[in-house]
Amino acid sequence: MARNVEIKAPVSNPEEMLRQVLLLATGEPVEIEQDDTFFHCPQGRLKLRAFPDGTGELIFYQRHNLAGPKVSEYQIVPTHCAERLRQLLTQAYGQVGRVKKRRILFWAGRTRIHFDRVEHLGNFLELEVVLGETEPASVGMQEAQDFLTALGISLHSLIDCAYVDLLKAGKPS
Repeated sequence: MARNVEIKAPVSNPEEMLRQVLLLATGEPVEIEQDDTFFHCPQGRLKLRAFPDGTGELIFYQRHNLAGPKVSEYQIVPTHCAERLRQLLTQAYGQVGRVKKRRILFWAGRTRIHFDRVEHLGNFLELEVVLGETEPASVGMQEAQDFLTALGISLHSLIDCAYVDLLKAGKPS
C-alpha cells in the first residue's frame, strides 16, 4: 500500500494561512470539489470520493486517530461512475457519513498541502507527506513537523480524527 504522514488542523484565519502556504508552495494551486461518502468498514476506512464530472475514487485507508503526525496506508481505485458505485456500496455496506468540501491543493516538494473548506465544519489545513516505498516513517514525521513550524501551527491544535467523525460528533471548527 502507498503511505503518507498526515496532520490536520483547524484554520481560524484563512487569508493568513493561505498566504503562508503560498510561500511554501512549489506549484500552482488546484481547486477541487469533493463529495466523500464513508461506508462501514471494520478494518479501516472506506470512502468514495466523487467529483462534479461524475468520476470518482474509491479509497481504502488505515491510520490511527492521533492528534500529531500519523502514518496513513492507503489504496485508491478510480471510477468513471461514482454515483452508481455510491448506491451499490450503500446497499452493500451502509453509509457512515458524508463530507462535502472545496479543497485547494498545493504541492511543496513531495508534500500535498490541502486547504479545505468543509461544509458544516469550517476551514482546515491538511498536510500529507508522501513516503517512498521503503522510506522510514520518521523521515515523513520530521518533514510534517517542519511544515507545522513553518506555518505556525501548534501540535496542540491538531485534530486526531477524520472530518466525518467531527460531523458525526457535531463539532464545528
